[in-house]
Parts: sequence; C-alpha cells; structure tokens
Amino acid sequence: MKMPCIVLLMTLPLLPLVPSTRAEAAVAPHLESPAPEASLRPSGMLLPAIETDLLQAAPTIRPEALHAALSAWDALQSRGEISRPILTVIDYGLSSMTKRMWVFDLASRQLLFHELVAHGRNSGEDMTQSFSNQEGSLMTSLGAFVTGTTYNGRNGYSLRLRGMEPGVNDQAEARTIVMHGAPYVREEVAHKLGRLGRSHGCPAVRLEIARTLIDEVKDRTLLYAWHPSMGKAPESSGTAHTLAALDAPNVGTRRGR
Repeated sequence: MKMPCIVLLMTLPLLPLVPSTRAEAAVAPHLESPAPEASLRPSGMLLPAIETDLLQAAPTIRPEALHAALSAWDALQSRGEISRPILTVIDYGLSSMTKRMWVFDLASRQLLFHELVAHGRNSGEDMTQSFSNQEGSLMTSLGAFVTGTTYNGRNGYSLRLRGMEPGVNDQAEARTIVMHGAPYVREEVAHKLGRLGRSHGCPAVRLEIARTLIDEVKDRTLLYAWHPSMGKAPESSGTAHTLAALDAPNVGTRRGR
C-alpha cells in the first residue's frame, strides 16, 4: 500500500530589500572636485620669454615697439582692463606702404595678422610726422587703446577704441577713432600714390580682412600705436609716460560703448 505523498508548503518570511552598495557605486555619478582653470593671461615673469618668441614670429617688428606694447599690456591686464591675451601693435614710424600692423596671440605666441594700416590725413604723407588727441585734427593718436564693441556705421563694420592715456589718446571715443576697413588701404593704391590713402585719424585696414581682423581683436584687447619719437620724449609720450598714465587711479574707469 502506497502512502500518499504529502507536500508541505511553508510560508517563508519576506526578506527586506537591501540595496547593494557596490551596485549603487556603479550607477552613481562620478563626482570629482573641478580642476582649477588655467589662466590664459601670461604672468609678468613670462613676458621676456614671450617677447623673444614673438620677435622670432615677426622678424620685421622693431623690438622697441614690441617691448613698449607688452609693457602696456602687462600693466592693463593687471588692472583687469584686458580680457584676452591678444595684442595688436602698430609701428607708425614705418612707411604706410609697409605692413606695419601685427596681431599676436600671447597665449600661443603666434602671429595672427601682419597687415597694412592707414594713418590720419594730417599726420603726414607716406611717413607720419605729427600726432594729436584733438577733435578735428584729422591726425593719428599714439599709445594704448583698449578695444570695445563693434557696430555697422558709415565705414561699414567698425570697432570702437578707448584711449587709455590722458592728454595723449583719451579723446578717441569723442573723435570716433575706430578700426574699420577702407578701399584706400590697398597695395595698388600705395603703388599709384606713393603712399596709402589716409583716414581721419582711424587705423583703417584692408576691406578684405576687416571683419575677420576686427572679430579677432574686439572686446577688451590691447591695440598699441607706437612711433620712434615716443622714446625720445618721455615727458609727453613713450613707454614711461604710458605706464605712468596707466597707473593713474582714474584711468580706465569708462568702458567702451
């Protein structure tokens, strides 16, 4: 006689669900403290090395002009006036038929542009001889300018410039001294006239590269206009005057329009 097979079902207690610590670690986002951002502004200690590299990148620039521009750049960036490591240098001691404008990237130590640039009508024919800060002078101003915003005006796409040196170029905004393209900034014009066409004091550049160049240097970079006479008259211009002017507490308080 077979005994019936009896299966006893036992109710097992439900175990609480315990999350796996390892599993949680696998799906949890990996959080780390953000690494500090590297500054794009070269420190003053690096400027001599940067100057050496830039002289190699632009062998036709005068060392005095580059040195003065870098000194002004260092002073302005330490005040927070400069937002990006872009430097434009103009040597108005050279012929207008010569490419006398250089645009550098100080972070990469590269030359970005090497271009023709016009000077003011009353500053001279091919060579500049006179400079002014006065309204209606139609002359070029020297020294340190901080670039501002762009706009479309009578001369097309243009870039506002803010003169940083009282008595030397601080009337640039009132005079509407801006960077813009112009049809008279061409090698063909220079060969025909024996000089470039001239502006009302603006650093005008070739129409073909105006927008690209302006977009590179806009928004608080330094444009430094140099002339050999600056080193001979420290009481009224030159690197010493520029640095003294930039140390003045009331300089650089107005932003470009």
